[in-house]
Amino acid sequence: MKVLANDGISEAGKTALKEGGIELLDAKVSQEQLADFINQNEVDVLLVRSATKVRQDLIDACPGLKIIGRGGVGMDNIDVEYAIDKGLYVINTPKASSRSVAEMVFAHFFTLARFLHESNRLMPLEGESNFNALKKSFSNAFELQGKTLGVIGFGGIGQEVLKMGISLGMKVKVLTRNPKTETLTLEFFDGQMANFQISTENDINTFLEGVNFLSINTPASDSYIIDKAQFEKMQDGIYIVNTARGGVINEVELLNFIESGKVAGAALDVFESEPKPELALLMNPSLSLSPHLGGNTIDAQEKIGRELAEQIIEIKRNSK
Repeated sequence: MKVLANDGISEAGKTALKEGGIELLDAKVSQEQLADFINQNEVDVLLVRSATKVRQDLIDACPGLKIIGRGGVGMDNIDVEYAIDKGLYVINTPKASSRSVAEMVFAHFFTLARFLHESNRLMPLEGESNFNALKKSFSNAFELQGKTLGVIGFGGIGQEVLKMGISLGMKVKVLTRNPKTETLTLEFFDGQMANFQISTENDINTFLEGVNFLSINTPASDSYIIDKAQFEKMQDGIYIVNTARGGVINEVELLNFIESGKVAGAALDVFESEPKPELALLMNPSLSLSPHLGGNTIDAQEKIGRELAEQIIEIKRNSK
């Protein structure tokens, strides 16, 4: 069995594939040349992340392909149902990067609550000449303990965000399409564990009441989850972080509500016009910005590589 990891794979993944008797091709192929490369090299497994697209035309052009794998959660760059209908296995790693994305959410929350995004911009420019004025301008900061954390989405990432919020002493609320109740377990360094029963709600208007920090952790959406009507229901001074997908929040309205003071600050790791975010977003001092880094940690990539390799090995074993 031959594997092409076109967007890369971790050393842990490479090792696991090798130990499983699977050949990994060392190549990075352009989208335009991908079908020819797969056919000429008799590739059985195509692994991608977000860069490579696996659409119907590629699937049709590569009849020898058996498995398509996505390193991460979202599958919007793969025509999943079409591939399955064609008899291919489609695999991903929905939980491998959850912790890394959740930590990114709180990195942005802490940054916003303590004005670190602005401080890091201005200290190199004005730190020597305007130190006391900068100190005063950044003094209206907040702790997260005791504040209300609202999380939209209750998948692996949403649950990790909730666990971090609980560990910080935050109150938590969760929005899902259908109400549900699940138990979250927090594990500590000394082996102790604490269970928390979390019930979600499905009315966004009541959900937004009292939320101080809002995290969006949903799959890609065909329409805005947060638009003008939702902004109007929010508590004044809310902080918002989107590490989900571009297009779940109306960026134009976000800027309007930042300007009005309704939104105290926001962080975007994903963008509607990615990979070329709008200049108005890039230049806004109330935004903390990162270039789609949510799952990009060494730890997450190691987990992703291992999980993909394990799934491929299992499919190979069951196909004999």
